[in-house]
Amino acid sequence: MNGNPIEILLVEDNPGDVRLVMEVFKDAKVANDIHVAEDGVEAMAFLRKEGKFAGSVRPDLVLLDLNLPKKDGREVLTEIKTDDALKRIPVIVLTTSSAEEDIMKSYSEYANSYITKPMNLAQFIKVVRSIEDFWLTIVKLPPNGKH
Repeated sequence: MNGNPIEILLVEDNPGDVRLVMEVFKDAKVANDIHVAEDGVEAMAFLRKEGKFAGSVRPDLVLLDLNLPKKDGREVLTEIKTDDALKRIPVIVLTTSSAEEDIMKSYSEYANSYITKPMNLAQFIKVVRSIEDFWLTIVKLPPNGKH
């Protein structure tokens, strides 16, 4: 990744979860920049560099909650994975839903992984650290370009 930080788009409407994810990633072994979209409409505007996001960077990784205002995370996942310019960006679903229907639909829509948020703080931190360890350290992410 030629020394550049890994760009992460966190699509999350819960301010507490946003703060926690940012805190854990701040201590990461790998340099990263986290951008936050609070709803699905904002997430797609960020990804498509529209409006106030005209100067946004293309994320290397998307952390996506399913239960979002304005545009549901399920719709966002479908839009990302059916858009030729965006479909190679890995999407990790990070949500409170453990419904089998959501898990099956997310993988059918090409989510790269599905993680249920634990209710307890220590477990939540552990989950975010494992995302960081696996996705930022072990996985080879696609080049941050339009190919």
